Amino acid sequence: MEARSLFPQLPALHFSPTADICQCGTVLKVLKTTTPKAVATLTIGQFKAVEKQKVCQQCDVIYRSETLRKLTPHRGQFGFDVIEYIGKAIFVECRQELEIQANLAAKNIPVSTSEIAFLGKRFIIYLALLHKQSREALKAHMSSKGGYILHLDGTCEGDSPHLFSCIDAVSDIVLGNKKMPSENSEDIIPLLNTLKLNYGDPIALVHDMGRAILKAVDEVFPGVPDYICHFHFLRDIGKDLFNAEYQAINRHIRDSKIKAALRKSAKALKKLIDEDPELSIELEAYTKNGIPAVTQTPLNAVISAYLLVTWVLEASCVSNGFGFPFDQPHLVFYQRLQQAESNFKQLKKKGVLTLPLAALDKVVSGQDLKKLQTSIEQKITIFNELRVAMRIASTDSKDGLNDEGDDDIEGIEKRVTAFCHDEKLQTLAASDTSYFKMLKQIRKYWEKLFAKPILRDTPAGKIFIQPQRTNNLLEQSFRDGKRDRRKKSGQHSLNKALVGMLADTPLIRNLKNPEYMRILFKEANSLAERFADIDAEEVFREERENKALVDKYPRNLRRFFKLENLPEILIDAV
Repeated sequence: MEARSLFPQLPALHFSPTADICQCGTVLKVLKTTTPKAVATLTIGQFKAVEKQKVCQQCDVIYRSETLRKLTPHRGQFGFDVIEYIGKAIFVECRQELEIQANLAAKNIPVSTSEIAFLGKRFIIYLALLHKQSREALKAHMSSKGGYILHLDGTCEGDSPHLFSCIDAVSDIVLGNKKMPSENSEDIIPLLNTLKLNYGDPIALVHDMGRAILKAVDEVFPGVPDYICHFHFLRDIGKDLFNAEYQAINRHIRDSKIKAALRKSAKALKKLIDEDPELSIELEAYTKNGIPAVTQTPLNAVISAYLLVTWVLEASCVSNGFGFPFDQPHLVFYQRLQQAESNFKQLKKKGVLTLPLAALDKVVSGQDLKKLQTSIEQKITIFNELRVAMRIASTDSKDGLNDEGDDDIEGIEKRVTAFCHDEKLQTLAASDTSYFKMLKQIRKYWEKLFAKPILRDTPAGKIFIQPQRTNNLLEQSFRDGKRDRRKKSGQHSLNKALVGMLADTPLIRNLKNPEYMRILFKEANSLAERFADIDAEEVFREERENKALVDKYPRNLRRFFKLENLPEILIDAV
């Protein structure tokens, strides 16, 4: 039987303060009894709350029911347990509002989807306020581990605001967040100053090579060991080294329209196979039996052509998930065209007429492309040697962007030293500015690349803490957050989500950390119990401030900012 069927009408529950005498010694008088208000909690369901309030006529202090305040926020319709349920459903379980609405309705809690979205944001505000209340305990916790290593990074989508986050790599705790129009030092510095005030200086910093971050940490944390994420460093080295050639190859391929021609060919070949039962059976049998080293029996020409065409089109499948410059799918596509060209010509002679040989020959025989290929392949060889020396983003890695690499910093430094002094590279650098600039970049950031273990005193004795050589903690956090938002919304672009997202949403990551939750809970057993300890006025103030940030301009006004001829439009409208 559903809870809603137990009572024909909502039951009325009466609440009153326990105190009869004010702290000043004056006997309290009844101020008023409130009008019954519909309230809903997970533990009770929906009911009407009737509250008797008392007042001290000497101090003018109003006393309200402690029991009701533990169930629901002041002026709130839904209980703290409902807020916790909705917050976790949205941000941890990535469930959609309609699903949450249906589940709550089954618990006798009717709520609109817009209210669910509102309570989800309120959950983040409560969590952020609890985080602020717990900073002394968090500071003590991090001190017991020898201190904190601060990782800094930001993320955005299109022209959305930057969401900037700071995380302690030792305790794996998100410490602070801020939304800013762009990644600039003027916005980062106040955030870092707040962290410094709350937690003291970190024992080290790890971040990318962004100028804004470099400037901000130099100002706020002078003298603190400062390290560059090896993955970001390598990525920037590779982009500087051969991005020009890579983009030129991409332009040549795009202008040739060879991909469109191959896709058209693949579609035509697949149609021939689908319409011929024997070809369909042969293709299924060939692909089902695994990948042979060499085809023992000749395949039908149509099937061979289909396999080759799709093999060329799906060149990006060999990428390791690192992105450019570690992966070069456009170059691989061009290389596969070269490999398959002679096969395509033979298949054409066997009667396969759907192959775009003219377009293919034009691309493969182009001298400009061949020159670009020669240049970029040499640079990629050098770049891969540096990847091997730095033991990260390996060409045979299966971890993609989660690759942490080898942590033998001393060995890495020796290998990179040998790489820089290699006679072949020195010769190339003497005649090609791109190699010269690469070596200059390595020398510039040398001191920020090789973090030595840091000796720290802890209650358990002296320990060595090794700064992580990548910013993967934050990168993974951003990727997980974006993946969860895409899973929930079903949309690839997160531009609107980031615009409307509260700055402290990354604190959700901390909910997976048992030590953090222990600190947050204190003596309580749930977040709902701790939410009840927060002053409602603080929540209202945070909500007003966040609304002011989102509502900087009237609704729909932003679309006008992209117009190139607004003055003309306005003149015409006068």
